[in-house]
Amino acid sequence: MSYLTLAGVNKIYGKVVHAVKDLDLSIDKGEIIALLGSSGCGKTSTLRMIAGFESVTGGSISLDGKQIDTLPPAKRGVAMAFEGYSLYPPLTIYENIAFALKGSRLASSDVDKRVREVAHLVEIEDILDRYPSSVSGGQQQRVSLARALIRDADLHLLDEPMGQLEPQLRALLRGRVKHFIQERGLTAILVTHDQTEANALADRIAVMEDGELQQFDTPRALKNRPANLFTGTFIGEPPMNVFPAQTRLQDDRVHFLLEDDVALDFDRASFSDAVVERLDRGTEVTIGIRPDAVNLDSNGKPAKVFVNQWLGDQTHIAAEFAGGSIVSVEHQRLALTEGEIIGITIAAQDLHIFESSGGRAISHGGQLNER
Repeated sequence: MSYLTLAGVNKIYGKVVHAVKDLDLSIDKGEIIALLGSSGCGKTSTLRMIAGFESVTGGSISLDGKQIDTLPPAKRGVAMAFEGYSLYPPLTIYENIAFALKGSRLASSDVDKRVREVAHLVEIEDILDRYPSSVSGGQQQRVSLARALIRDADLHLLDEPMGQLEPQLRALLRGRVKHFIQERGLTAILVTHDQTEANALADRIAVMEDGELQQFDTPRALKNRPANLFTGTFIGEPPMNVFPAQTRLQDDRVHFLLEDDVALDFDRASFSDAVVERLDRGTEVTIGIRPDAVNLDSNGKPAKVFVNQWLGDQTHIAAEFAGGSIVSVEHQRLALTEGEIIGITIAAQDLHIFESSGGRAISHGGQLNER
């Protein structure tokens, strides 16, 4: 039995904005879950409905076997770190964090120990005697995070908890916060638009767009076996290369005909029989290739370089190819100039195939997508 269940949850604002549409999620106790998507996709509305700060238009939310969507926020056993911080201005940073333990009946020495422990976790020990108005936005964000993590709650909700932090500190805190949550067996839901943050912290990620759940899976599965074209192109940096294509089966070969008379052909044995059955002659599809699977080979299909970027540990090569552009990621510096012709090769095991209409995944690496 799942620990947290969202069943057919909807959120409608007024009569025109359907922010969350028939959302079903089942989360296990002790999991760290990320709600990932672009601005306006419904992830924050979902978090606020779980917390009780937004009403549920339809559906239900249950926590540890108890329906909570009809309860006031204080009765739900939920701790939340707000994106907007929501600190108490008259209280010091120390008092703001300790306030979360009000009513816990802990001895003052135990409260002090826990406050200082969580303050050390998020690197704010030196500002505990200051007031919210006298510290930076990033420091206020860490105070909000500390106030949520210190609580003994059934569920911890973190709304963009590190969005205001500089990259080096953010990377440090990701590891610390994940260890803190796992060590205590807490259940947490993180809202973020940052793929790196979601991948680093979450056991599973719920990808959302336009109020709908696109896929709920592990970070590895989202990248290697996206359920649809949206997830395939949304997950990954640089994004997946995609091209419209027509299929043609001929003897023991499978051909993909792209624009500008570019043809990719593969041994039929590279695809399962179930995939070959889906790829009838003339089938219109969209093919996808991750940039790190695009190989540079002088004997490959020609492409014209228009960008060559060295990013410190990777080279990103962008080239004109098949009526569009293709990006390749290399782990060494390459002396390629604008306008230079390079060769592109793609292996069948790196090919993602999607329906041209609707974008549902057909296959990954030659195997049928059965999700």
